[in-house]
Amino acid sequence: MPYAGLIERYREYLPVGRNTRIISLCEGSTPMVLAHNLGGAIHPKLEIWLKYEGLNPTGSFKDRGMTMAITKAVEEGFQAVMCASTGNTSASAAAYAARAGIKCVVLIPDGKIAFGKLSQAMIHGAKVIQVKGNFDEALTLVRRITETQPIALVNSINPFRIQGQKTGAFEIIDDFDGIAPDFQAMPVGNAGNITAYWKGYKEYREVGKVNSLPRMLGFQAAGSAPIVLGHPVEKPQTFATAIRIGNPASWASAEAARDESGGVIGMVTDHEIRRAYEMLAATEGIFCEPASASSIAGLVKLAQNGYFEEHKPRTGDRLRVVCILTGHGLKDPDSAIKSAEEPVTVEPKEEEILEAIGLLEAAGV
Repeated sequence: MPYAGLIERYREYLPVGRNTRIISLCEGSTPMVLAHNLGGAIHPKLEIWLKYEGLNPTGSFKDRGMTMAITKAVEEGFQAVMCASTGNTSASAAAYAARAGIKCVVLIPDGKIAFGKLSQAMIHGAKVIQVKGNFDEALTLVRRITETQPIALVNSINPFRIQGQKTGAFEIIDDFDGIAPDFQAMPVGNAGNITAYWKGYKEYREVGKVNSLPRMLGFQAAGSAPIVLGHPVEKPQTFATAIRIGNPASWASAEAARDESGGVIGMVTDHEIRRAYEMLAATEGIFCEPASASSIAGLVKLAQNGYFEEHKPRTGDRLRVVCILTGHGLKDPDSAIKSAEEPVTVEPKEEEILEAIGLLEAAGV
């Protein structure tokens, strides 16, 4: 039978019944890519794997949670859903709502959303409303409205979102034949994803699918690092728009994931994120959105500070690290263009092309 999506794959671990109408775009089962070049460049002791969530149907990890959130909204009789978003949630909510045949309303921070993400929400027919404020203010409004109106909230504070997103941890364990990685690294914005993965790992241990758990490594942008700083950031700033959040909804559960796993939630600068973003594309051929690269930037920083020296591999001679690449690079093409070398313009002549690529110079002509 053709693949039918993550709810069907992991139905026994999810709150759906035999007669539940599943709303799916065949999300999940994303590839795990061994980063041969990147591992050596960061630290010889690391074996780095990339969980490429950008290959989900709408281009981000949000589809894992949204298939569950929209499925349950339909099951509960809602005809409309609503979310606040820095981009990826809006794209996913709009697509799954369209698939379900219900309405979608999206509140976004005015002028602070990557064009690639905004275009997705719009083409899927969502009602997009820009709020003159930041994400946290938009989420507060969504919470108030959905408490009094017959509209389902589908942000990550919706528990069904977490249920769907935990399946990423299941897939990692399944791909490694029942052995947990030593570490898992990921971006932290609203903190629902680190919460969900930790939940998934623990549930798999409870049913005997895995005996050990990874240390959770989460990374916020330095201008939007409330968990690291220990207080909300009123005006969060970072070019990595997906994690530009100053007061995470899942703050407490993210700290629990860090503490229970013996891991770290740290912060990286925009410069460090940019370098990692470019390094990943240049060394491994994988194009992710800037926020995704914060996991790589965080590994670089920890390696430079000697963090991995005190740890021993669970298996083999290297520490196995899985980095969650949460979104595809085409979500934010402007950042890619700004980071890349500008195209060279020449006349339509062979010698000019050879000169531009350096072949004539190399040949001594």
